[in-house]
Amino acid sequence: MSEWSAPLLALLDLQQRLQRGPKREGAFALWLTTRVALDLGARDQPPEKGDRRRVALLAQRLAPLTVPRPLARGLAAALSHLEDATPAAARVALAQLVAPARDALGTEAAEAVAAAARIIHERRQEETAR
Repeated sequence: MSEWSAPLLALLDLQQRLQRGPKREGAFALWLTTRVALDLGARDQPPEKGDRRRVALLAQRLAPLTVPRPLARGLAAALSHLEDATPAAARVALAQLVAPARDALGTEAAEAVAAAARIIHERRQEETAR
């Protein structure tokens, strides 16, 4: 298991343990957003049209989901950051999702999102050091 997949697997595990309803849909929304953010954080090239299209598709996929209100606000803010489709924007989006994730889904979700933000940050630092 790579370090990139650990936060995603933690969110999937959380989702599977939750009862149907807003919390489970919130965990799914958080997983989708974290997955897109990690992918954007792994990019070495400038954003492409496809990256921005992927963020737009993410917004469409999240729209019908019923998620707890604090998480809904956090996801909206994260989407606005992700529209830039840069690794820095992906890190900021995830960092700002930690508190809403904790409020809506608990510490486990917040730690997974924080771990994903750290992964992107560490990768950026490694690339800068080269």
